[in-house]
Parts: sequence; structure tokens; C-alpha cells
Amino acid sequence: MMNREFSPVEWSLNTNIYEVNVRQYTPEGTFKAFQEHIPRLREMGVDTLWFMPITPIATETRHGSLGSYYACSSYTEINPEFGNIDDFRNLVQEAHNLGMKVIIDWVANHTGWNHEWTISNPGFYKRNAEGNFYDAHGWADVIDLNYYDHSMRREMVAAMRYWVDTCDLDGFRCDMAHLVPYDFWRSARIQLDAIKPLFWLAESDDPNYLDVFDVGYAWQWMHRTEKYFREQIDLAEMNAVLKIYDEQYPRGSRHLFFTTNHDENSWNGTEYEKYGEAARALAVFSYTWNGVPLVYSGQEIPNTTRLKFFDKDQLDFSGECKLHDFYRSLNNFRKKHPVFTDYPMITPTVIHAESDQQVFCYHKRVASADMLVVLNFSGKTHTLEMPSGLLRGNYQSVLDSRNFTFDDTVRIEAGPWDALVISNHTS
Repeated sequence: MMNREFSPVEWSLNTNIYEVNVRQYTPEGTFKAFQEHIPRLREMGVDTLWFMPITPIATETRHGSLGSYYACSSYTEINPEFGNIDDFRNLVQEAHNLGMKVIIDWVANHTGWNHEWTISNPGFYKRNAEGNFYDAHGWADVIDLNYYDHSMRREMVAAMRYWVDTCDLDGFRCDMAHLVPYDFWRSARIQLDAIKPLFWLAESDDPNYLDVFDVGYAWQWMHRTEKYFREQIDLAEMNAVLKIYDEQYPRGSRHLFFTTNHDENSWNGTEYEKYGEAARALAVFSYTWNGVPLVYSGQEIPNTTRLKFFDKDQLDFSGECKLHDFYRSLNNFRKKHPVFTDYPMITPTVIHAESDQQVFCYHKRVASADMLVVLNFSGKTHTLEMPSGLLRGNYQSVLDSRNFTFDDTVRIEAGPWDALVISNHTS
């Protein structure tokens, strides 16, 4: 296991991320309309706002009426659908005033077909045998950039610098990061971190890229959970992925855990389609394993519909956000508990319940502060007996009012689809 070259910015060590889909968040679909939700999200405990691409969308070969966020026509302009640069700067300033951070999606691998560079610098793009632009990955609305062109690399870093300088951004979520050469990201990070220490999130779980990126996607974990709930694998195979993350990735690297995001929701189904009543337990996992938890726009409602990707759709925030307190409890627990604040990189110990493949349980201790997590992935009640002496004294459930007292025997009853986070340090 190699050591990472770059150290993460201090504030990111125990952060959480909320992904913002501006287009679908409000009837207006603008920065100004979204900004009204920032105080609510801060009260929910959100630390970092990640905005899907805010740049204008190409019109040539556009999908749908509005097109894909990920097919830009300029790297240094604002999508007029959302507002203008002053609107975005005001939004960032309000987030900063409330103690939050803001990162934006950066699509460095490809652009839309009529990006301004196709006219000013056509050599910035890959060409086919006939010398024409082409969609290298079968994505009909985008064309790949040519990273053998060092002038293009310089322009790309300059565009990223523009957003840091102009809007005081705190980092980047880098789309399809593994399709862009590693040495570009390394050079970009060195140059941009010289302006201010930034947070770097890769849409990739390639271990080679988690030397330069602070956090990568837990795609392998997500795919294993899907297979588990289709009854194709058992819990041991799910746990095997966590061992890979711990043993085969650069020391100090972290993963982004989630039950949904913009791609999964629109193309593969909501978390309720994929996981049913276990979605809540998997959300608890995302918050209590070592890594970074992600919440996608509207999960706190909860949103149970697939959002359109290329056309206007809308989340319904007209009523109560029924999971607001659920996420607030998890966010606040992570901010205060020593297992996250003092030693965030220590991996929990998985406890296997005997002859049981429906309950996932793990424990983490820092000094005298304990956290025990019990996730019941079934619709029946399970009674679990933990190793003798694992917990002693008085404990409380973080997500409800249950209290526990343990001596030599630790026996816990987990109800159907239960998600228990038990701790002796909840203040």
C-alpha cells in the first residue's frame, strides 16, 4: 500500500456532501431559487454543496429540450438557464457565510460538439481516421479532448483557475476522472492548490487516481449492494469490497458512499426501486463507515421518482421533508463523535452474526468512545449476541430514543429493516 503524495485539505477530513441538481430543484431552476434552500440544508447539517456542471450546454446533437449538463459549450461561462455569474457568486458567498463549502462538477474529458474550442482551437480534440471529431465512447452529444496537446492542457487549468479566482470555490468533483491522464490531474492540482488548498473528488474508483484525488467513488460497493439485494451474492462478498478499499488503495484515500446520485436516479432507478425498505439502512452505512457520505437532491423529502436528465422536471419540496431529521442526526453524529473527529481513517471491525446473512454489523472504538452499527437487511426481527465484553455500560441509539445497558452479555434485537447506531458518546 503506497502513501499518497497529496494531503487532503483539513476541512474535508470529516465532511459530508450534498449534490445539487439546480435544474430540477425548484420550479424556476435557478441559482437564486436554490439559494433559498441553503439555510435549511445547513440546519440539516450539510457541510459541502456539490453543483452539477454550471456551464452552458452545447446545442449541436443536444439530447432532449435542455441537453446534458455534461456537454458544455464553454468552460468559463454560466448556463443562462441558471442565472449569471453574480447569482452564483452570491450563492457561494452565502454558503461560506454559513460555514459551508462549495465545489463544482468539472468535465475535463469531453465537451459538446459546438464548444467554443471547436472553432478557436480544433486541435484540442481527438479526430478519427477521416480527420473529423467523433464520440469516442458512444456518447452522441460529446466529443473527446486531446490530452497530447499541451496547449489544451494549459487552457483547461486556466479555466479551472478562473472559477477558483472568480467565485472562491473550494474544490472540484471531476467527471469520469480516469479517462483523463493521471499526470494532467497531478499538474492541475499542484497549480490550483497553490491558490488555495482545494478538495478533489474523482468520479472513479481506480486506485491509481486516488493518489492525486482525496476521495473516489465507491462504485464497487454500490454494485455489490445491488447484487446482494437481487440475491446474487451474500454479505461476505459485500464485505470483501470493503477489505479491498482498506488494503489495496493508497494509504489515506477515502471513498464516497451513496445510495443514489444523478446518474443512478435517472438511468438505473431510485434507491427505493433498487433497495426497497433497506434504502434507509444503506444510507446509515454511508454515514458510519469511514469515507464521505453523499446525499442527492431531494433524498430528504424523500424523492421516490426518477428525474428526467435532458428535460425540465421538478422535485416537490412543497410539503415536509420527512427525512430531514434523519439526515440531521447522522450529520451531527459524525461532527461530534471521536471515531470520526479524532481518527476518521480507522476502519471499523465487522462482526459476523453466526449463520446469519441478513444483518451487517460493525464496531469502532476510539479511547473509551464506542460506535456499534447494526443494519438489518430483511423484513424479519433478528436477535444478535455480540462478543462478550464488546460493550459495557450505558448506550443510546443515535437515531431514536432507545437506551441500552450492557454488561458481559451484549444482546441486541434488530427489528425489520432496522438501522441501529449505538453509542456511549452522543452529546
